[in-house]
Amino acid sequence: MKSNILVVDDEPVARQSLSDILRLEGYIVNSVPNGQAAVEYVRTHPVELMVVDLRMPGMDGLEVVQVVNQVSPETEVILLTAFGTTESAIQALRLRIHDYLLKPVPPAQVVNSVKKGLTRREARLKMRSGGASIDVDEGMAEFSLKDGTHIDLSRRQVRKKDQIIHLTPAEGRLLRVLIENPGRVYSHRELVLLVQGYDTSQREAPEILRPLVSRLRHKLDAFPALSDRIVSVRGTGYLYEGDK
Repeated sequence: MKSNILVVDDEPVARQSLSDILRLEGYIVNSVPNGQAAVEYVRTHPVELMVVDLRMPGMDGLEVVQVVNQVSPETEVILLTAFGTTESAIQALRLRIHDYLLKPVPPAQVVNSVKKGLTRREARLKMRSGGASIDVDEGMAEFSLKDGTHIDLSRRQVRKKDQIIHLTPAEGRLLRVLIENPGRVYSHRELVLLVQGYDTSQREAPEILRPLVSRLRHKLDAFPALSDRIVSVRGTGYLYEGDK
């Protein structure tokens, strides 16, 4: 069955280009020029995934995501932006969007992100029906592993029986990004943007990120079922390994 995708961008050329790229991949693609039209469309049509521009007149991308999360929580969202700002990155993280891509985005990266977003959507649906070993409470952002390790991202706590640790805001954001996107390799630069809230160079990003990852791993030493899932990808970044 072909997936339904909605492209939301006020720039006609960008909207058409994204639509054409995804149609060539076999998806059913519709597009709208603004946030209000996107919300109206999602209210009346099934949409598996949305590609939304951040900066639009009227209702911007983040406002669209907030509404869509209420009216169609099953819909995955990819946010596109030419501006890697602190506030938008952190707000996007709070909204638990699937991906946050910086323009100009190569077609291959868009296609790859869409495929992973649809895979993540299927995984979430299976979790809700009891088909996976990680239980996710969407509202509370809580995860439970098979060995009894419980992660409460809203409180930034990890616990198992009488063991409990507290995470800093940055550590909590890092764990959230990784655990909500199992199997996705995040570059150092992407993680700095999403976790610390600013864009940096590919050269500087590893030096900024490594101390944070090191502190998080040290705290998680007492929870090997969780810490072992955070994997370093040599020369690239990090990923969270889901169930195999």
